[in-house]
Amino acid sequence: MAEDIINKVANSSLEVFDLEDYYPKGIRTQIDISQWLYEGFILKEKEFREALKNHNWSQYQDHFVAIHCDTDAIIPAWASILVTSHLIPYARKTVIGNVSDLETSLYQDILSKIDFSMYQDKPIILKGCSKKPVPESAYIFAIQHLQIVVKSIMYGEACSAVPLFKRAK
Repeated sequence: MAEDIINKVANSSLEVFDLEDYYPKGIRTQIDISQWLYEGFILKEKEFREALKNHNWSQYQDHFVAIHCDTDAIIPAWASILVTSHLIPYARKTVIGNVSDLETSLYQDILSKIDFSMYQDKPIILKGCSKKPVPESAYIFAIQHLQIVVKSIMYGEACSAVPLFKRAK
């Protein structure tokens, strides 16, 4: 006579906090400023401004954009700001850096708007493995918000979670 298999995780009070649930949909684009520099290294203001003026900015409609420079050129601060000013009518968000920096910034914005009080005094599993490119920094942001309200935090999957935090009684 076989006994029923009981899913203890499903019957527990554990709550799963999955950062993938908050992953913003949209195209990520990286723009390399060096494409508008003389030989990829020298910013000539007049030519730079003209190149930006003639660039098709509408191609970034609703994109998340990271602005960077692939070369070792020394870029004045106003150059990235000027590129951003052209992106404002089109891009959903613009950051200086690479796509990883962009993902970090997106998660920082998203997590700062979540009401974490729904996790008050609950044991939480901060879900580990993800299919989407959730940056490690997002887990840092999440635990900073969660630890204030939760009873405990584990990381990973319910079957093999690593304890991270337990509130003192």
